[in-house]
Amino acid sequence: MPVTPHTEKHFTASDTVRDLVIGMADGLTVPFALAAGLSGAVAASHVVVVAGVAEIAAGAIAMGLGGYLAARGDADHYAAERHRELYEVSELAGEEEREVVQIFARYGLDRAACAPILAHFHNDHEAWVDFMMRYELGLDPPQPGRASRSALTIGGAYVLGGLVPLAPYMLIDDLPSALRVSVVCTLLALGLFGAAKSHFTGIGILRGAAQTMLVGGLASAAAFVLARWIGG
Repeated sequence: MPVTPHTEKHFTASDTVRDLVIGMADGLTVPFALAAGLSGAVAASHVVVVAGVAEIAAGAIAMGLGGYLAARGDADHYAAERHRELYEVSELAGEEEREVVQIFARYGLDRAACAPILAHFHNDHEAWVDFMMRYELGLDPPQPGRASRSALTIGGAYVLGGLVPLAPYMLIDDLPSALRVSVVCTLLALGLFGAAKSHFTGIGILRGAAQTMLVGGLASAAAFVLARWIGG
């Protein structure tokens, strides 16, 4: 009988999805709260639009810069830890051997079973360091260009998310009507965003949409109330 080849499907873009979630979630909620709060304090839609565009620009830059610095910090941390491990496998090999045995002991292997692995590591320090970085410290090598991609992904997602609640104010002159349409558009966008995110994270589409709408809706409502309270 023919054997169906086994293909493992694993999601490997968690960092990108995380950046999209961060940027899109904030982009949908913060500009909405600003626009909604201003709706009761100004008389013209174009004032809300100008303030909203300025906030989106500032928010995208700030969020993107934060993503860049965070990714850059992770890369610097990895490099520093790797340099330390290179020194330890060269100068403190006995202690590093014990750490390797302790790691494999979690899987039921004793020192005798680890002997071939230890012998190989003594001949290949780079492999030894790779092993210690992953299984002792839990650190994976940073992807090249990760910091720049993170900044662009978060900033771009923030802009796209921010335009959703702001678009009604660009198209509708009546502020109360624009606010109502903005609420509907923002909730729909949150639902669609949650459904799309669920495709990558493996949870149910309806569950993902409901979770995102609930969390994003509560965040938007809280920000809206705070904006109205501050604005008097």
